[in-house]
Amino acid sequence: MRKAPRRWVRVVALGTACGGLFVNLETASNQRSTGSTAARRPNVIVIITDDQGYGDLGVHGNDVIRTPNLDGLANQGVRFTDFHVDPTCSPTRSALLTGRYSTRTGVWHTIMGRSLMAPGERTVAEIFGQAGYRTAMFGKWHLGDNYPLRPHDQGFQEALYHGGGVAGHVGDHLGNDLYDDTYFRNGVPEAVKGYTTDVWFDEALKFIQRDRDRPFLVYLATNAAHWPYYVDDKYVQPYLDAGVPPTMARFYGMVTNVDGNVGRLTARLREMGLEENTILVFMTDNGSAEGWSNWREEPGTWKGFNAGMRDGKGSEYDGGHRVPLFIRWPAGGISGGREIDQLSAHIDVLPTLAELSGVALPEGLKLDGMSLVPTLRAAPANGSASARATGGRPPGESGARTDRVLFVHSQRVDIPVKWRKAAVMTERFRLINGEQLYDIQADPGQAVDVASKYPDAVTDLRASYDKWWASLEPVFGDVVRIGIGAEQGDPSVLTSHDWRTSDETQVVWNANQVNSAHAGNGYWAINVIRAGTYEIELRRWPRPSRLGIDAQRARLKIGEVEAEKATSPFDPDAKFRVKLNAGPTTLQSWLTTRDGKSRGAYFVYVRRLE
Repeated sequence: MRKAPRRWVRVVALGTACGGLFVNLETASNQRSTGSTAARRPNVIVIITDDQGYGDLGVHGNDVIRTPNLDGLANQGVRFTDFHVDPTCSPTRSALLTGRYSTRTGVWHTIMGRSLMAPGERTVAEIFGQAGYRTAMFGKWHLGDNYPLRPHDQGFQEALYHGGGVAGHVGDHLGNDLYDDTYFRNGVPEAVKGYTTDVWFDEALKFIQRDRDRPFLVYLATNAAHWPYYVDDKYVQPYLDAGVPPTMARFYGMVTNVDGNVGRLTARLREMGLEENTILVFMTDNGSAEGWSNWREEPGTWKGFNAGMRDGKGSEYDGGHRVPLFIRWPAGGISGGREIDQLSAHIDVLPTLAELSGVALPEGLKLDGMSLVPTLRAAPANGSASARATGGRPPGESGARTDRVLFVHSQRVDIPVKWRKAAVMTERFRLINGEQLYDIQADPGQAVDVASKYPDAVTDLRASYDKWWASLEPVFGDVVRIGIGAEQGDPSVLTSHDWRTSDETQVVWNANQVNSAHAGNGYWAINVIRAGTYEIELRRWPRPSRLGIDAQRARLKIGEVEAEKATSPFDPDAKFRVKLNAGPTTLQSWLTTRDGKSRGAYFVYVRRLE
């Protein structure tokens, strides 16, 4: 996909649905903010946590978890109580960053090359960068580790992030354990000191300090509270003392550490005089992984809390995809201390931030989301303040009611399957997998299927899904490719995290599989950016390890080019020199042991020689 052209575009006036003026994006991108803080465009900070669910917050009725700073943010800002994302990591991130349904961007899994976002997508960072914002991201990316898919290829002018989908596993620096790790700064490995969540917030604050005189956009995506559940015992012990099962206690401890960092961030913004004119957004990427029930059946009196919802992470029921959304902007005329129960989703965040900030959307850009600004600017009903939710969807404030239909699904396969783990949502109903219907207002726990009672609703929602599915089908055959040989990304490091295969069990994505020499294999979809001679280095262990390749023969196939050689099990790698033409192709490797068993090389280093 080609990037949308830069041209004269219409800027919608703040707080309106029409009117505006025309600006040139090239000119806007060179403008630096001047004058008082109140006169300039607002700063934007989007915080998204990993695997924290709606019920993993005190403000939503959890009486055990300790989240005073996030609860305070919810009560100071506007809290959306019927906000939805995809049920897993990468899809939510692609939809959030583009304002488009994740499948449309090429993302519908977390591995298998289906977590790679198409480079032609226009991200919030590219759009805000064109409008003169300084842009940065810190934390978990999970949308591609190679050119042209990395955060700094997708509009973030500064980025510090871990690789792959899980810190310390394939795609990331193998051996990271959340303490004193090695991350990637604009693609270059860099050793850091400190605990992972603290590092992301430290780096964000350093960036904000440097760029405080210009409007900035910060995307702060923690890997907490995703496993591995490592965090200082001081955060865990209070939960153990309260009867929380051990694993859940560690999960809660990671959330509480995030909460402390949010408090540190907001205090520093206040000290720098930036709090009033900063749009601060908090959300999470899917339902709870650990806090929704004691599904591990560990000892403890606390059974978890899910705000009355059914299921957790990965589920098509509300517990898998209904998550928090808090928005605070004191200087922006948004009355805080409110709940809004309007149906909304991750695809709405980009258009909402753009309208709030007065940033033009590129002409011709097709978004699935809509701006929530009319709802945000609506006056509070009868001066009502935020109420504590104790389960289900609280009554709250209706805001701007809509007849909107939204869709989420969890595919986790090579080619999407119609109605697989799908939810079609309206403000009243949830149609699950095309068959079960729930009246979400009367039955927030989705316990009673009312499909037979409301057949017309089932028919209408199925028709809406059919239309949506048809709009997605054109991308099913598209392939998002890893670029090799580009000046911006040479050498490339291909990992088994991104193997293309129709069998998920073949993909080696975690460190335990590497350690046990899992007999998987797949191919990489690549694009040779420049023709030339390339060195291809096959490895079982990543550099700089000198551990052996544990194979007697190594084979390589790139398109029609094939090569094979004998190796010693103690050799750290098998190197090949091949000539490649420019263009799209595939790369696959085989390492064969003495007993004839074969597996792919988990790590392949590709370098253009000439």
